[in-house]
Amino acid sequence: MNRKKALVWFLCTMMTLGLLTGCGTKEPQMKNEDSVSERTTFTVGFDADFPPYGYVDENGDYVGFDLDLAKEVADRNGWELKLQAIDWDSKDMELSSGTIDCIWNGFTMSEDRIDDYTWSEPYVDNSQVFVVAKDSGINTLSDLKGKNVVVQTASSALEALDAEENQDLKASFGSLDTVAEYNTAFMNLEAGAADAVAMDVGVANYQIASRGDKYVILEELLSSEQYGIGFKKGNTALRDQVQKTLDEMVEDGTFGTIAEKWKLSDSVCLGK
Repeated sequence: MNRKKALVWFLCTMMTLGLLTGCGTKEPQMKNEDSVSERTTFTVGFDADFPPYGYVDENGDYVGFDLDLAKEVADRNGWELKLQAIDWDSKDMELSSGTIDCIWNGFTMSEDRIDDYTWSEPYVDNSQVFVVAKDSGINTLSDLKGKNVVVQTASSALEALDAEENQDLKASFGSLDTVAEYNTAFMNLEAGAADAVAMDVGVANYQIASRGDKYVILEELLSSEQYGIGFKKGNTALRDQVQKTLDEMVEDGTFGTIAEKWKLSDSVCLGK
C-alpha cells in the first residue's frame, strides 16, 4: 500500500470510529440547555424592590409572593432555587445570556412585550387603581376632578395616566405628582398632601392591609393588565413544566394559600 492510499485508509478508519468530524460527517448534537429532565437548578430573575411580589425584608432576606411560588415550583421539581436580583433595565440581557431562566416578579404581559418572550398563563390581575382615604368622599373617577394625585415614578400607573385614553382624566386633576416609592405616597395621603394614589391593585391591597383600615380602592379601574412569567423566546419545555406545576398547586390549594399569605387572593388569575 503506497503512502497516499495508506493516508486515505487511516482517515476513513478514524471517521468510522467517530474520532474525526467534518469531511461530510454529521456534527455532534449540542446538549439541549433547556432540557427539563436534566435540570438541577432554577434561576429566577426579579426586582428586589417590589413588595409584595419580591423584595428585601428587614432581615435582609429575599421574600415575596412570586418568590414563594417559585420556591414551591422548584421544590416540587427537585430543582435548587437560585434567586437573582437584577437591574430591571437589564432583564432582557440577563435572560438571553442564560444568567437567569425566567423573569418572575411583577412582569406585565403588555402588548409591546407579548411577542418577545415565551409566557406562562397570566397568574395575577395587575389592574391600575386609585387608593383614597376612606373618609375622603371620593367614590368615582369623576370625583378626582381638582384633586391632588400621586403616582410612583416610571410605574405602570404613570404609563396608564399618560395613555391617550386617559388624557381627559389626567387633565381634570388639580395636580399630578411623582414620588420614588409607595411609602412616600401613603405618607402624603395620610398627611393630606395628596388626595389619591394611582398604583397596582396588588400593591394597593398589600399596603392597605399593612396600614390598617383607613384606605379604600375605587371600584372604577384606571387600566387593566396582567402579570406572567417570561421565559426566553422558544423555551417552551421549561415554561410547560413550570405551568404544569403551578396548575397542580392550584388544584391542591397551595397556590391559594400563598396568595392569601400575601393578601393577594382577590388579584390572582389562576384557579378562577
